[in-house]
Amino acid sequence: MNSIILGIDISKETFDVALLNNNKVKTKKFDNSSKGFCGLKQWLNSKEVQLVHACMEATGGYEVKLAQYLYDNNFKVSVVNPARIKGFSLSQLSRVKTDKADCQLIAQFCLAMQPDLWQPTARHIQKLQQWVNRLDALNASKFQESNRLEGVDSEVAAHIQSHIDFINKGIEEVEKLITNHIKQYKDLNDKNRLLASIPGIGAKTIAVVLAFLANIEDFDSAKQVVAFVGLNPKQRQSGSSVHGMTRISKTGDANLRKAFYMPAIVSLRFNPIIKDFSERLSNAGKSKMVIVIASMRKLLHIIYGVLKNKTLFNVNIN
Repeated sequence: MNSIILGIDISKETFDVALLNNNKVKTKKFDNSSKGFCGLKQWLNSKEVQLVHACMEATGGYEVKLAQYLYDNNFKVSVVNPARIKGFSLSQLSRVKTDKADCQLIAQFCLAMQPDLWQPTARHIQKLQQWVNRLDALNASKFQESNRLEGVDSEVAAHIQSHIDFINKGIEEVEKLITNHIKQYKDLNDKNRLLASIPGIGAKTIAVVLAFLANIEDFDSAKQVVAFVGLNPKQRQSGSSVHGMTRISKTGDANLRKAFYMPAIVSLRFNPIIKDFSERLSNAGKSKMVIVIASMRKLLHIIYGVLKNKTLFNVNIN
């Protein structure tokens, strides 16, 4: 019996699907909204498809509502790291890059690889994710308003400053709500205690880890976590003599990756393991940015070790 596969290429506003059934492919585009989800179900019903294995990439949040909808309607759902899809694309020598081609590629990947099924994130983790996103939005608004202060009339500046003061109060309120939310749940509170023991890790970074890497200890290795975040090195090479600069893969969620930049900078000064590590890289002639990115990876290794082993940070172990 052939599997019926639904490959989904999703973005903020829309998603494209490729229905793979008996080696035949049908494609369609829908709005990334409740109306679009219902439209997808009606479309599948019109094709007399009741059971399907749907597969999509983890896109930093755009996929969550659709994945939940499909799960609630008894579909099998897989949400996979974009790095796996990219690797599969390279193995298939795929050269076409369109939404329509991407959803077909995802369908082919799902059929060939049979990825693990997705389970919904616990409600209290989802709420924490929303609070962390809210805090990021407020900080972004504050940054934008602060940039508007320069070179404006004093009365205009006063009005802008009053809005900044209002945003600051909102930031303080959300930070307290995040702290209280973490304290309410044993799993979050226990992990918070472990993460707080790592020099260079503050409350904001801890909240990000708890929200978006809640199952970090379920990864098989720290390298998998690094790849999930998109900090794994990607070396460019052509033949035997032409070598390009090694860069990070940048697969995964860019906002999640960005969240480890400042903690790595702080860790360069205050985390003895990363400080020693960075000094060795510096002595080897590595550039400042290479050292920072390597420190971000090292920090993820430490976070993984602390949570996986359920032990406080120990400079002699980590």
